[in-house]
Amino acid sequence: MQLTRFVLTTTVLYLLFTLDSIGQDASQQILFKSPAENYLEALPLGNGNLGALITGHANKDRIMLNDKTLWSGGVQDADKEDAHQYLKPIQQLLLEGKNKEAQELLQAHFVAKGRGSGFGNGAKDPYGSYQTLGDLWIIWRDTLKEVSEYQRKLDLDKALATTTWKRNGILYTQEAYTSIEDGCLVVKLSASERGKLDFKIGLDRRENASTSVSDDHGLLMSGQLPNADQPGMKFAARLRVVNVGGEVKPDAETNQLEISAADSCFLILVSATDYHIDDYTARGPDPVEQVKGKMPHFGPKQADFFFERHLQSYQRYYSRHYLRLAESEPGIGQLETPERLVRFARGEADSQLPVLYYNFGRYLLIASSQPGELPANLQGIWAPEYQAPWNGDYHLNINVQMNYWPAEPAGLGELAEPLHRFTASLVNSGEKTARAYYNAPGWVAHVISNPWGFTSPGEGASWGSTLTGGAWLCSHIWEHYRFSRDKNFLEAYYPVLKGASEFLSAILIKEPNEGWLVTAPSNSPENTYITPEGFKGQTAMGPTMDMQIARELFGYTAEAARLLGKDASFAAVLDSIRHRMAPNRIGAKGDLNEWLHDWEDAEPLHRHVSHLYGLHPYDEITPWDTPALAEAARETLNQRGDGGTGWSRAWKINFWARLGDGDHAFKLLKELLKPAGGNSSNFNTHDGGTYPNLFCGHPPFQIDGNFGGVAGIAEMLLQSHGENEVIRFLPALPSEASWQNGAVMGMRARGAFSVDFEWEAGKIKQAQIVSLAGQDCQVAVPEGFRVEDRKGNSVKFLETNGSWRSFATEKDGVYFMKKP
Repeated sequence: MQLTRFVLTTTVLYLLFTLDSIGQDASQQILFKSPAENYLEALPLGNGNLGALITGHANKDRIMLNDKTLWSGGVQDADKEDAHQYLKPIQQLLLEGKNKEAQELLQAHFVAKGRGSGFGNGAKDPYGSYQTLGDLWIIWRDTLKEVSEYQRKLDLDKALATTTWKRNGILYTQEAYTSIEDGCLVVKLSASERGKLDFKIGLDRRENASTSVSDDHGLLMSGQLPNADQPGMKFAARLRVVNVGGEVKPDAETNQLEISAADSCFLILVSATDYHIDDYTARGPDPVEQVKGKMPHFGPKQADFFFERHLQSYQRYYSRHYLRLAESEPGIGQLETPERLVRFARGEADSQLPVLYYNFGRYLLIASSQPGELPANLQGIWAPEYQAPWNGDYHLNINVQMNYWPAEPAGLGELAEPLHRFTASLVNSGEKTARAYYNAPGWVAHVISNPWGFTSPGEGASWGSTLTGGAWLCSHIWEHYRFSRDKNFLEAYYPVLKGASEFLSAILIKEPNEGWLVTAPSNSPENTYITPEGFKGQTAMGPTMDMQIARELFGYTAEAARLLGKDASFAAVLDSIRHRMAPNRIGAKGDLNEWLHDWEDAEPLHRHVSHLYGLHPYDEITPWDTPALAEAARETLNQRGDGGTGWSRAWKINFWARLGDGDHAFKLLKELLKPAGGNSSNFNTHDGGTYPNLFCGHPPFQIDGNFGGVAGIAEMLLQSHGENEVIRFLPALPSEASWQNGAVMGMRARGAFSVDFEWEAGKIKQAQIVSLAGQDCQVAVPEGFRVEDRKGNSVKFLETNGSWRSFATEKDGVYFMKKP
């Protein structure tokens, strides 16, 4: 049912839909005035599975290609079957305070079998690596004349990359998009004069592939990646040329196609692998046959129809939610994006750059994560490498989770389905790992994973033993329920939650000092403590993050059981265990303890701040319910400092927003948007930042920082976490002048509500709440405001608690918060 948004005033409609072209471009367009020198300047396109990076060269153009399912390696047995024999000895050493000996024993017997992830370079190992599909080349003829009036842009509202240039008085245009609906990349080439298109087309890959010319004006590239010393995944890409005018001839010597004297030309590309999305232990159909069937019946007369299908399939996601800040500096949209990053870092005005970054993050999620597929990986889907950094895999100690933080609040909850599906896919291998290492029921996943169901510990004791990766994944299942109130979804995924709870509840041990239940052995992700005896180590029992994740998991699993009317006794056991676990504790320096004991940090400014998981994304620490812990979290952040890499700064934005400090959150957002250092061929910085095409610099590029930044902006503008899920407007709005007036449409809140609101002079002006599931609504109502139904009648409050009110709603009901 399409609901009319009655609350939007003329001002809001102006802000959302009728900004002048300069302002609109400034928040919706990434712009370059030269070709890309590397992929960090390229424009990313994606339809969820097929990715392309547009470099836009007018002489020899390279379009870098990815298929999200293309990984080397394969299913492996990385579990040490007898590892559980060493569990009790390791735990006993930890109980005795002999952490050094425990860590040595763990390294010897309690890590992955073999090379694990290949120490982050597993392309030639069984673990594998995400790899590029290859390159599409457009090699122009007659390139001696200089190019002028060059422009390359990505329109986020159209998901369209357009490159234009003039040569010899002729205007050339390249337009490219990846269609969600038709599963293909479309590149249109045209010129301002007829018969002026002359170029060659190539499709290649530097290893494990071959290309041939087909008899239908096409190219076929196929190959097979390695799985250590045995054959791995098969793959194929097929390109078809559809020309208007001129002719297409094969070049047998180079296995390229030659296009001569064409008026316009369309390049259509599809890809496939034999990865089986529903059973990674099996193989799917032959990719060569797949690409034959996937090639759409595209002709010049259908070009507009195909583009409209692309727009509709994309904009059904993108256009449902908008953020606008009222100010827009004249001419800012005409500047190159890299220049805008530099100006913003210098303190020059660009009110739309944060909005552009927010929109770009939403765009990236739509482009890299569609239902029925693998989740977005460390680089989304855009990796030109054959050995991706850290294998381009799924890091479970924050990174893949951060990829999906913006999905629910930005109204893109269905795009988190790949993460839910992936979580469920780990259960079988996770059950095996739980038996091998812990002799425990249920399932576990540790720090890293891949499309082949890897759930074993990592190969290093210093980082690989964190055992709550799978439980953290489960939190996204519960969050989707909180935002949707979809009981059918909860019913389908309840066994996944239950299995994770069975495991963690079974492996807890009692620590000797207070008798609290704790995990052991584990890590606080990638961080190092110093014991009073001077030992610097990582292996520990009961790290704070483990305790927070376990409490969260047990809490929502028990609640899910009650909602579904099942497993009452199991829910009662989980409730009991939660209250016996090691609590959050404040240390001598006023900060939150990261480990069970108040140990010193070997690296006080460490990038991970994992012990604040309870502040975000979990919500057991809030300024209104646990002020002492919130103050300890604030002190923790002050001690850790504002440094860190891309994703680390992004997480800190979310932390400060949860603490209600919009100015500090904005300070970190500006740091996140700082231009990544380096030169045109080597963008890099140890301080993180943002690359010219707005990819986040870890370094190198990791997409989690982009997504975490979007989530942080959302937390600054709207919150709905906490036990009562109270909707709070502008909880962390910066005092920055450019943020004082704005509007949001289509943001989502827990309890299944869609929210529009407008603010002026830093204060909420009016809001509309649409109830998507008919749940009671809790909302913080400013003094002097009232809440009405669509007939103008004041709603009856069920409960008043401080500044917030509760009222009953009807499904699809529309409610307004405004001054009389």
